[in-house]
Parts: sequence; structure tokens; C-alpha cells
Amino acid sequence: MQQLSNLLRLSRPLNIVFAMLTYVLGAGIARYLGINHNLVVFWLGLGGISLAQLSMGLLAEAHRPVQQPSDNNEHRAERVNLRNEALIVSVSALAAIAVIAILLVLQGALSPVVMLFSGLSLVAVLVYAVPPLRLVDAGLGEFTLAVHIAMIAPALGFVLQAGEYHRLVAIISFPLTLLALAYFLILDFPTFAVDEKFDRRTLLRGMGWQRAVPLHHGLILGAYALLASALFFGLAWGLVWPALLTLPFAILQIFWLQNISQGAKPIWSLLTVNALAVFGLTAYLLTFAFWLR
Repeated sequence: MQQLSNLLRLSRPLNIVFAMLTYVLGAGIARYLGINHNLVVFWLGLGGISLAQLSMGLLAEAHRPVQQPSDNNEHRAERVNLRNEALIVSVSALAAIAVIAILLVLQGALSPVVMLFSGLSLVAVLVYAVPPLRLVDAGLGEFTLAVHIAMIAPALGFVLQAGEYHRLVAIISFPLTLLALAYFLILDFPTFAVDEKFDRRTLLRGMGWQRAVPLHHGLILGAYALLASALFFGLAWGLVWPALLTLPFAILQIFWLQNISQGAKPIWSLLTVNALAVFGLTAYLLTFAFWLR
């Protein structure tokens, strides 16, 4: 039971939920554009992106150096056993994705553009987790996660229904990717000391606090500027304003992190929950708006 609990924790269930949410957002954009939905293809794609995100988390743990524990109280023998189990589950998930791909072929849904984004998803999983690149240890893991969740997942949700890409997906995906990157950057702050102790490379460690804090602020402000500018690309106000409701939380996030960087006592749990809400609620409100229109 403990091993199952550890595997669940290491699979990063929130990331899986986020990938599912943005996939549904992409499908909602297709619905908004009047494209008829194939429910079988929709559910197959949802399963595929969920399994891809699951593999991303567990493959990273399976290839984690033995000297780097995933938990401070973890013994070496437990670490090796957990790595082996994570590898088995992640490989099984990738095999299940192959089966889904065959089913999509039978449904006639595996167009060239679907194959392109499916390939990009697989590449993101592998370069994030597997040596020699293993971007999670190169300070670029946060960027890879953000792209996979906020750019590739909605693209797959759309192209599986439409058979081709549309600029509206990019207009929505880019600001979400910036918010996702800001969220993953926030997650690096509470664990900064432990990451230094075990020499874990994160985006924050690679950049340092002095550069990471302004980057965070720029990502947040840039995301909302892009959302607001979507009006100039023909996006209806009714689709944009719900996402802007999270702006006060985003400003609060900037204010908190700025104060912490200047010496204020951090309350990491509140900052983390706020960052989660900024990205998650923005993605949810956009999804809700597109599915209702």
C-alpha cells in the first residue's frame, strides 16, 4: 500500500489533471468552431494524453540518480525498488498509448497533424525524463512540462476532432503556457534548500533568485497581456473575460513573491495554492467558456 501511495505521489496527479483539462479545452475550441465531435476519438485522446503525462512523471523518477532520494526519509533499498516499479508502470503506460494509436488509426483519426503533435508529446516525455538529455535535471524540466500541458495537450484535443491546426488554439495556448511555467517556477521556491543539498537542477537553481523573480513577474504579466490582446485577433469578449477573473490572484502572487524576495517571511503553502489556482482556474474558465458558446 505504501509503494502504491508513493507511485501515486510521484506520478504527479495534478499534472495529469491539468493535461486532461487543457486537452478538453482544445476539444472545446473545436466545438466552438462548429466541428462535429467524435466521442470515441475524444475519449481515446483523453486517455492517451493522461497516460503520456503519467509516463512523464514516473519515467523521471525511474531514471532519477540513486543518490537523489525522492523523499527525505527514503532508504536506498526503498529508492531502488520504487524506481523499478515506476519504470514498469511508465513502460506499461507507453504500451497502452501504442494501443490507443492503433485504435485511432481504425477510427481514421490519425491524420498527419495528429501524428505530428502525438510525436511531439512523446518527444517531450522522453527528453524530459530519459538520459542523455533528461531536461528535468538540466533546469529545463519546468519548461518542458509547461509546453506539454499547456501547448501540446490542447493542440491534440483540437486536431483529433478537426484534423488540422487552427490559430485560435495557439492564441489560447501561449498565455496558458506562460502561466504554467510561472506555476512550475513557484514550486521550485519551497524546495530550493533541499534541491541544493541533493544537487537537483531546477529552473530556479539554474537562474538564481535574482533573475527568477523578475522572470516570474514577466510570465504572469505577459500571459494576461496576451489574453487581453486576443480581442484584437477576433476572439469574442465573452470568451476572454472569464479568464481575466483570475487577474487579482495573479497580482497577489506577484506581490507575495516580491515581498518574499525582499526578506518577508514566506508562507509557501499559500503561495503554491495561489499559483495552482491562477493557472488551473484560468484554464478551467477558458474551457468552460468555449464549451458553453
